[in-house]
Amino acid sequence: MRKVSLISIILLFFATVAAKAQETQPAMADGLRASGKIYVVVLVLATIFAGIILYLVRLDRKISKLEKNN
Repeated sequence: MRKVSLISIILLFFATVAAKAQETQPAMADGLRASGKIYVVVLVLATIFAGIILYLVRLDRKISKLEKNN
């Protein structure tokens, strides 16, 4: 019985912490959105992500070619 109450207290603590964290809005995101710079951030992240994907595809092709030769 004691173990169940301890687990429920821990879960309630984390639930209140999570609810408290959701109340505040990040000021940086609002500022970037208001000035239009958020689109630049998204474009840079998309470019980096696309570069990583292209690198992995190229690497996979090279590895497949090496496996076929061996």
